[in-house]
Amino acid sequence: MPGLEDLYREIILDHYRSPRNRGELPAPPARRVEGYNPLCGDEIVLYVDVDVEGEGEAGEARVADIKIGGQGCSISQSSASMMSAAVKGKTVEEARTLIRAFKAMMSIHEHRLDGEDGDGPDADGGATAPANGAKVPLGDLEALQGVVRFPVRIKCATLSWNTLQQGLDEAAPGS
Repeated sequence: MPGLEDLYREIILDHYRSPRNRGELPAPPARRVEGYNPLCGDEIVLYVDVDVEGEGEAGEARVADIKIGGQGCSISQSSASMMSAAVKGKTVEEARTLIRAFKAMMSIHEHRLDGEDGDGPDADGGATAPANGAKVPLGDLEALQGVVRFPVRIKCATLSWNTLQQGLDEAAPGS
């Protein structure tokens, strides 16, 4: 579908030209995490502030704020921008679910031509999060779905997500 591909391309370029949540956060309370893709030189610096004290309604920690920095290709920088917008204000568990769903969408072995296999994107505009089998709506993140056709670029798209996962792991109580 050329029309849909053009729309996705515009979403990616918009996030590349006008990245969301660009900047830094003071430490503490924010945790600074760096990610690097040696294959193409992409660098992500992620600042994540997990609100554990003020916890959410159900007593869950939240991603109170997130900022991104770094440099790299349009795929890595757009993905970081979209990721930051998607997880900001979410509970840590919701953020982890988005990480799993996005990485499932980016997983090459999950995609078949018939679209009926594995944890990849489905016809309803979501991806299955492998941990619980629930469909997770990905919204603008689906613009990056076409990256799967270029396996060498998957690491570009998942760099910020892996960096976020590391930051959430480090921010978890007891780490």
